[in-house]
Amino acid sequence: MTRPLQGFGLGLRPEYYENALAADCPVDWFEIISENYMIDGGRPLHVLDEVAERYPLAMHGVSLSIGGRDPLDRDYLRKLSALERRVRPALVSDHLCWTGGDGIQLHDLLPLPQTDDAVRHVAARVRQVQDALGRQILLENVSSYLRFADNTLDEAQFLAAIVAESGCGLLLDVNNIYVNGHNHGVDPYAMLDALPVDAAKQLHLAGHTSDTQGSGLLIDTHDQPVCEAVWHLYAHAVRRFGDVPAMIERDDNYPPFSELLDELSRARAIAESAPAMQRKEAA
Repeated sequence: MTRPLQGFGLGLRPEYYENALAADCPVDWFEIISENYMIDGGRPLHVLDEVAERYPLAMHGVSLSIGGRDPLDRDYLRKLSALERRVRPALVSDHLCWTGGDGIQLHDLLPLPQTDDAVRHVAARVRQVQDALGRQILLENVSSYLRFADNTLDEAQFLAAIVAESGCGLLLDVNNIYVNGHNHGVDPYAMLDALPVDAAKQLHLAGHTSDTQGSGLLIDTHDQPVCEAVWHLYAHAVRRFGDVPAMIERDDNYPPFSELLDELSRARAIAESAPAMQRKEAA
């Protein structure tokens, strides 16, 4: 049975399996990296089945390559669909990017040119994936460190156009919006305000680092706590998009589980206070 996502979640990582299975785990839901469980057996699937019995789940992929030029990988989609049927997640998502070409998987989330042609290309592939799965998917905005010279749309326009043409939803990574705002000189608050409200189905919160080579860029590393600026941007996202499930994303430099719970508590507190802030601003 599919259970809706409500409240605040964490990424299910092997480092935290025992915490996730503890009887007193104060987490509302978990998100899995889809590719980690597209396997035939072993402990990860055993743990996933136990977690799925206790919590609502979201599936989040990293290698769909929705913006790529190679045909969509039908074997990958079959495995993804099988996992979806196994765990019955509330949401299925991947990244708005390309991850390789000519049959070579680069294992990186590479940005797309923001053009009308790219919108049509991505939207057609999204419709293929949604037909294969029999459900809506979400696309996540990715961090980027350069801009294409032939861009004709800004990032918010690009995301909104893909949503309108494909029928997909958005997984908004608040940290990526902040990182891109810094890297490209764009107001991240204005970007949030330009996105379609109804399309936002899930939010990610994560940390980043500064480039050590002196470029001045911020790098989306997911190995640090959420910074103050991103917390403030998250409060703005809550005021704009409302009661959207949010999670802390950590993929390296793993802290004690208690530190992630502290961040989750802060997200809860911000979400609870944001409506009051909205009323005060409207008064």
